[in-house]
Amino acid sequence: MTERRAILSGSTYEERIGYARAVVDGDWVHVSGTTGFDYATMTISDDVVEQAEQCLRTIGAALAEAGASFADVVRVRYMLPDRNDFEPCWPLLRGCFGQIKPAATMIECGLADPRMKIEIEVYARRPVA
Repeated sequence: MTERRAILSGSTYEERIGYARAVVDGDWVHVSGTTGFDYATMTISDDVVEQAEQCLRTIGAALAEAGASFADVVRVRYMLPDRNDFEPCWPLLRGCFGQIKPAATMIECGLADPRMKIEIEVYARRPVA
């Protein structure tokens, strides 16, 4: 039977909406769309790059708990209400994903809270033990 377990980050949204930060399903790790909220304090920066940094910290923690890392990411999706906010994030994103080069998509769309300027979702495949 394939392992399936939920990983929670402590976000109030997880409880209120009914989802997990990530789901481990066998070798795969599906990380939910993650915004720039610091879930320990439920605060969010006004700066899109700082929000992206926080997204990556939260995603990195979920991947680590799942037994994976950014090196295992195969797909990333970026969602932004304003596509002009994407380019300022490129250096940070290139630093995280530039060597592994996952498949990627950027979508311009509304997010759940007007303070949110970026949401990042990833899929990773855990390394073979």
